[in-house]
Amino acid sequence: MAISTGASPETPMSDINTTPLVDVMLVLLIIFLIAVPVALQTIEKLRIPVFESTESKDKVENLLLTVSTTDEGGRSAGQPGFTGASRNGECRVYFNNTTPVTSEELYDQAFARLDSIVQRAGGAEAIMQDPEQIPQVHIRGDVNAPWQCIAGAIYNIQAAGYPTVGFISNKVDPNA
Repeated sequence: MAISTGASPETPMSDINTTPLVDVMLVLLIIFLIAVPVALQTIEKLRIPVFESTESKDKVENLLLTVSTTDEGGRSAGQPGFTGASRNGECRVYFNNTTPVTSEELYDQAFARLDSIVQRAGGAEAIMQDPEQIPQVHIRGDVNAPWQCIAGAIYNIQAAGYPTVGFISNKVDPNA
């Protein structure tokens, strides 16, 4: 509430009433405090759906990433005794489906690979003339891999310069 002092009664009051602003901000704060934990709990239960997919026109230049996690014992895929990806495991990204890489290595290798493809095509201007030449990234994400692992891989790939990222899914079994 604003109080005017010392001015004549005909002078308009020029103070800003901040009470409605504070009320709105408090309501928004309460909404976000309630909504964010609920949203985070539902994201953890995300499952990549199995849907009918069409055959893609793969190019040699396309990059294939596999995203998984270690098992409960800390073993990675391909190691003896691996029991399957665990929600509590450490993220594992495999470059071209074979080479395990860290986030930094993923960025560096993806950037170097894209740069060599662009140089082979005659530079950035030449490859932009024919968008079909621009390579894509295809990600195979394990159903049990947390969304943070897949989001981290997408971030590094896009930071390296790949504009198109897609996901590989399993085909629907019509007999099931």
